[in-house]
Order: sequence, then C-alpha cells, then structure tokens
Amino acid sequence: MPSFQKGKAIGDAHELRVTQELNRRGWHVSPWGQGVMGEPVRVALHHTTSSLRWTPDLIAAQGRQVVLIDCKSRMTSRTSRRHVVERDAVTAHLQLVAWTQLPLYYVFDNLDLLTPHDALGLGQEGPRTTAGSGTPYLLAPAARASAFDRVFGTPDGLMAA
Repeated sequence: MPSFQKGKAIGDAHELRVTQELNRRGWHVSPWGQGVMGEPVRVALHHTTSSLRWTPDLIAAQGRQVVLIDCKSRMTSRTSRRHVVERDAVTAHLQLVAWTQLPLYYVFDNLDLLTPHDALGLGQEGPRTTAGSGTPYLLAPAARASAFDRVFGTPDGLMAA
C-alpha cells in the first residue's frame, strides 16, 4: 500500500471523528474533496501542482452557515506544541476562501482550529521533508489555536465563551 494511502486510513478516522463532533453540535456534514474522488483521480492529483489536490475534506452547514473543513491528522508536534500545515495547502486554501467566500478551518487531532490566515500569519516555515508532498511546512503555535467549541458550539447547543 502506498504511503499516502496508509495516511488516508488514519485521516479517514480523524474525518469520522470530526464529522461526529460536528453532528453532535447540530452541524450537517458531507464528504468533499479528494475523499469523493475515485482512486485513479486521487493518485493522479497527488502528482500534480494543481490546487485541487488541496481540496478540503469536508463541507458542513448549520442553518445558513456553511464552512469548509480540512482535517489534519498527526500534524501536531508533541515536543514543540506547534501545528503543521503545508505551505502549498495554505496558499491553495487562501485562494479557495477568496473564491467561495466561505470560512475554512484546519481541525487537528485535539480539535484545535486554525484558519489558513492563522497558519500564514502565525506560522514559521519549517524544514523541508520527504514526508507528504515534500513542500515546506508552516509551524503555528498550538497555544494560538481556536477552540472547537468556541467556533462550532458545544454538544448541548451552547456557544463556549
């Protein structure tokens, strides 16, 4: 199994958890992006520089509010307490936000949230790596992330302070 497919299985579990957490808060969630594409298309996109390869994982709605969600599984350093987002993803997501006029959130394993603007403004460029796409990463302090409940509400329907 190619390494990006192994990562997809891990990502699928995180996407399911994020979907469940949003559902508990009254959000309706649909898969989006590469998750709804067939395997040959995903593989081909993985080898391009197209912004489509960075399409967020989920789209969610509550009432008339719509948001895009990109689930970031295993993208937080335990030692430095920084969240990691690929610079190319941030660039593509800033363009997507401008085009769709919809908010986009990165959701990490602990349910911390960053927006592409947060990642760009708070992040410091990290070292290049052979993992993922091999593009530079932005490292943003986890302490500066937003709380999931504050943005999406609590399971009891209240907004967190």
